[in-house]
Amino acid sequence: MKHYLFTLIITAALTFTLTWVVWRVSMRYKLYPGIRERDVHKNPTPRLGGVAMFLGVLGAFALSTAVPYFQIIWQEPARVWAILGATLLIVVVGVADDLWDLDWFLKLGAQILVAWIIVGPGGVQIFYLPVGGATYLSGWISVALSVLVIVVVMNAVNFIDGLDGLVAGVVLIANVVFFAYTYLLARDFEFSSYSSLAAFLAITLVAVCVGFLPFNWSPARLFMGDGGALMLGLLMAVSALLVNGNLPPQLLADNDQFGRSQLLGAFIPVLLPIVVVLLPLLDFGLAVIRRMSKGKSPFSPDRKHLHHRMLDMGHTDRDAVLIFYAWTAVVSFSVLLMYIGTTAGWPGLYGPGVAFAALGVTACLIVTLMPSRRAPRGAAPPAPERKSVA
Repeated sequence: MKHYLFTLIITAALTFTLTWVVWRVSMRYKLYPGIRERDVHKNPTPRLGGVAMFLGVLGAFALSTAVPYFQIIWQEPARVWAILGATLLIVVVGVADDLWDLDWFLKLGAQILVAWIIVGPGGVQIFYLPVGGATYLSGWISVALSVLVIVVVMNAVNFIDGLDGLVAGVVLIANVVFFAYTYLLARDFEFSSYSSLAAFLAITLVAVCVGFLPFNWSPARLFMGDGGALMLGLLMAVSALLVNGNLPPQLLADNDQFGRSQLLGAFIPVLLPIVVVLLPLLDFGLAVIRRMSKGKSPFSPDRKHLHHRMLDMGHTDRDAVLIFYAWTAVVSFSVLLMYIGTTAGWPGLYGPGVAFAALGVTACLIVTLMPSRRAPRGAAPPAPERKSVA
């Protein structure tokens, strides 16, 4: 654990420093787009935070080469270089989109290419699912499903990038839970080492978000832009696929392993990676359905995301962000507690996980539906967030 903590501290400090440098350079040389008609922020704000975050990720991987504990990560160097190369490509595409508004079809093509680099040459795929035991996927199904997962998660994370600090905080919370999950899996399934690429990616994402968030908290001085949001979604998807690939299929097939119930126990190793990005996935799915039902591109911008609806209900932007944090924490920690309950033999249905979920969801519903500051009747809706939406 101390190696991960060391990586977290160093990477967060490095990202914070790099973010400050990117912000200063961007302001000095006016590396930001002009205010567009659909933008609502009053002052031009740089959107190059993703560059600093990517450099922070590179710094974490460079650090891992000097730490013997992480040498297991580099046992398959082609996989690591494929991940880093794909990450660089998506950051470049995202930054270009932030500066010049690329066509959505071009961006989608780039995302599919990035996913294929990881799935094909990198070999990071979904090889089997816990359906009827462990159901192995054929080659083309595995590749297609893995590419789909990566593209969907990238866009889901990018779609919620609409309020200061929203994406960075949600990703931070989700990856704290996901890191704990990978650590527990290594213990319960008796892996040879607690060191893994999935856990390393999770702690790296936590670190870059910690380092970036001070500059992105409302009022933001720097946006992560599409470059940062797409990168976070990409690496979250990759870490989830890595967990699926590392689980012994015979353990998934044995639904009574560690006393798990046959209904949820076998699905938890696949369920939690989905749950930690549940809110972005929900927002993404609703946006796609909403836009396509109107004959529009699924990537066309609008003002009907979940965070927009919360603003229209009367929440301030900071309140809305904190509520999103709460939902992310409640849902992801609930499933993590259910997993711990199945392995620790806690009494009841998955131990206290269900009770925590019930109480947490109730509390979140109350604060979501009863905003602290309601707009007066007849008043115009609250101003939307500070940047254009995906």
